[in-house]
Amino acid sequence: MAGADFNGAPDIDHLNTRVQRELSDWMNWIKTEIGFDGWRFDFAKGYSPDITKLYMRNTRPEFAVGEIWNPLSYGSDGKPNYDQDGHRRELTEWVKAVGGSATAFDFTTKGILQAALVEGELWRLKDSNGGPPGMIGLVLENAVTFVDNHDTGSTQKHWPFPSDKVMQRYVYILTHPGFPSIIYDHFFDWGLKEEISKLAMIRIKNGIRASSTVRILASDPDLYVAAIDDKIIAKIGPRYEAGHLVPTNFRIATCGNDYVV
Repeated sequence: MAGADFNGAPDIDHLNTRVQRELSDWMNWIKTEIGFDGWRFDFAKGYSPDITKLYMRNTRPEFAVGEIWNPLSYGSDGKPNYDQDGHRRELTEWVKAVGGSATAFDFTTKGILQAALVEGELWRLKDSNGGPPGMIGLVLENAVTFVDNHDTGSTQKHWPFPSDKVMQRYVYILTHPGFPSIIYDHFFDWGLKEEISKLAMIRIKNGIRASSTVRILASDPDLYVAAIDDKIIAKIGPRYEAGHLVPTNFRIATCGNDYVV
């Protein structure tokens, strides 16, 4: 029942029934009286999934997401290994253990895409089965995709996405399945509101959902092309020519530095 240690906060005995009751009461209070309708379970590996499941059952939020941030597996060259199946299965197993109604931040997709764009290795964006290599390749509707959050980017910058690749990352998460999340800093402080908004509207207009299907048409070092629900096609990478991959009846909806949708 114990979890990983975190030195930045005191331990709480979640096995104590009084703690469970009073914390559940407080969560229900901020839901009904303040207006919160969802939870973010911070450092969720710090306590058993059974505890998260208990709080989910006691409070029944509209939406919940857990933070399970474990390192990717790396090779002797210091780069992430191509196969990160074990990493993403840790996320899916946590979702399963808490009852299947919560989501988890897709750290696998973040890490793989970060490596792919930085190293010019977009071949990483297709797994051995031909699908997306992150959590969205296993359980679409339980994955929350993101570029950065308050830990990885923003003011802390523990694992920031390269600033010149940020929009390519948003192209990926806003066209692909899962629940995409946008960080305040990029939208309001970085001057990316217009570009991100265009992508969001394309997603909404074409009915792209967490459960949408992906057909990866190309995954070369300098080119990634994918069709989502056969309604939109996303192209990422410096290669300009996509050849015969894009049907002649498709038109450009938006484009920018090394991306086209």
